[in-house]
Amino acid sequence: MRPAVVLFSGGLDSSTCLAIAKQDGFAPHALSVRYGQRHAFELEAAGRVAAALGVPLKIVELDLRSIGGSALTDDIAVPKEGLFAGIPVTYVPARNTILLGIALGYAETLKARDIYIGVNAIDYSGYPDCRPAFIEAFEKLANVATAAGGPYEVHAPLIRLSKAEIVKLGTRLHVPYRLTHSCYDPDAEGRACGRCDSCRLRAAGFRDAGVPDPTPYSSR
Repeated sequence: MRPAVVLFSGGLDSSTCLAIAKQDGFAPHALSVRYGQRHAFELEAAGRVAAALGVPLKIVELDLRSIGGSALTDDIAVPKEGLFAGIPVTYVPARNTILLGIALGYAETLKARDIYIGVNAIDYSGYPDCRPAFIEAFEKLANVATAAGGPYEVHAPLIRLSKAEIVKLGTRLHVPYRLTHSCYDPDAEGRACGRCDSCRLRAAGFRDAGVPDPTPYSSR
């Protein structure tokens, strides 16, 4: 089985993406990044899901708090008033460009030619680095940026799916959604707030898919 690198946060989308990589016949290597995000619950979830799917997980350390500029890496409140129109403050500047660059480096060391990322441009928060044009541009970059020279393919299998379609697909692939974590601002026990963009999109996906939502929500 050929190796593939899967960018992996431990959330709903990346966990579905990891299962898709396995279904596609690859030997996935999950790659998580501790980049100074608000909490470690998503990385704990990444460990749980990777273990459940029998996939090796590498965690890379990176400090994006020194750059700031996002509610996920700076002292900025996470919006809770409903889905934001435009680019919200939870956007982390250039995050997917940086993470895909790390994934490309990891792929080169593994002699892998395939990278998976669980971005979505349908039911999402409006981040510019989740759009098809970005994925296409990075793939072109990958093919001129390494000693190996490619050819590299950046797979974004969820990019044109609704959140409900993602949940249905992941359910068919037996993704253990009960082990995942998506909330931007959980409580001290890791329970989801239910009000941030990520929680709202996740909850709507389960509801519209007709699949029971296994997310533990805070009572606050």
